[in-house]
Amino acid sequence: METFHPSMTPPLPFSYTFTATMSGSSSGATPNTITTPWMDRRIWSKLPQRLLDRVLAFLPPPAFFRARSVCKRWYALLFSDSFLELYLQVSPRHHWFLFFKHKTLKSYIYRGSGGGDGDNRGPCEGYLFDPIDIAWHRLSFALVPSGFSPASSSGGLVCWVSDEAGPKSIILCNPILGSLTQLPPTLRPRLFPSIGLTVNPSSIDITVAGDDMISPYAVKNLTAENFHMDGGGFYSIWGTTSSLPRLCSLESGRMVYVGGKFYCMNYNPFSVLAHDVAANIWCKIQAPMRRFLRSPSLVESRGNLLLVAAVEKSKLNVPKSLRLWDLQACGTTWVEVERMPQQLYIQFAELEGGNGFDCVGHGDFIVIMIRGSDKALLLDVCEKRWLWIPPCPYSQEGGGGSSSNNGRNGELHGFAYEPRLATPVTGLLDQLTLPFQTYNG
Repeated sequence: METFHPSMTPPLPFSYTFTATMSGSSSGATPNTITTPWMDRRIWSKLPQRLLDRVLAFLPPPAFFRARSVCKRWYALLFSDSFLELYLQVSPRHHWFLFFKHKTLKSYIYRGSGGGDGDNRGPCEGYLFDPIDIAWHRLSFALVPSGFSPASSSGGLVCWVSDEAGPKSIILCNPILGSLTQLPPTLRPRLFPSIGLTVNPSSIDITVAGDDMISPYAVKNLTAENFHMDGGGFYSIWGTTSSLPRLCSLESGRMVYVGGKFYCMNYNPFSVLAHDVAANIWCKIQAPMRRFLRSPSLVESRGNLLLVAAVEKSKLNVPKSLRLWDLQACGTTWVEVERMPQQLYIQFAELEGGNGFDCVGHGDFIVIMIRGSDKALLLDVCEKRWLWIPPCPYSQEGGGGSSSNNGRNGELHGFAYEPRLATPVTGLLDQLTLPFQTYNG
């Protein structure tokens, strides 16, 4: 199955030059030089299979799926336990991004009871962005039932949460393999909770926080529920709960996991909520320049928590700007680490027009998406380089989202995503296998 649909087929990256001297040539003759884009089969056909498998394990997923069409053995590697074990050991991490044309989950929950166009969504698509090659790929989520929206991503899995108000049903999907795993529903009824997910090869943690339904017509941010399962045999299926700090306001719907804690933005006034997963306690961290921030977002970058926001203050001695702060090891102090160049910010502010922006970070990269448009900026944190991302060619085709035309059809919502050919933690979740239910969006 060809999972990836690249926007274009890249040229071969190397040319190989072979030099041959004709036996009948004179001593002063110049050797014949032959340049060909193909490697010498006499050499590479003798490559040991173990070494060849190691080379294939280093391929990024789009190239790997193209390579599977070469022969039956390569096609079967995706089902080979020995190859997948090697893949988990040596495959490099790909700090990519996954975008959806969906509007936010809240827009589905609050849709009119008359059943608008959003109820007639076709199979969902995702758009995978490679920040190294600046390339877009298309992923299908045809197996995800209607009535679910993407909420988080970690370790190669995408978390989908049910739109319907009440106890939340959660599906974990590996789009590379086309696998789905359904978790038991949460215990408390909720409307639009914030979702945190962290996955590693031997454990999984999920936190669902806020928007407790205290009546059919009212919600309040009161509690959080936790799901945990690990290879040591310990598990807690929504049995661990905690109380949220008083007067908290969770509007973003997403969390960021860094160093054993989930972080999310708190609004009115701005601050950061932190949930220590092991201790199961919440605390509130004051945001920098909180009275003058606009569109703040939390992102993970290279193992650090960054806050990205526009700074606007009429009496400020410096121009309006977009800044990045790094939360220090003490857990309470922020240090400014980057600022958008002023000329670029002027261009960015003109395009943004006060509509706001969202940010997502992964590895060395941060993507800043302007709301209500297909415009986005990419920041390379290491190189301190800013560049505009070319629009996704697939998001303009109309697939994978609502057909309603409200001027926001080109808007993408994204997550940090690491494509993985193997996710061993799903083997643990298979112990909780439930009869797959049918949902009506």
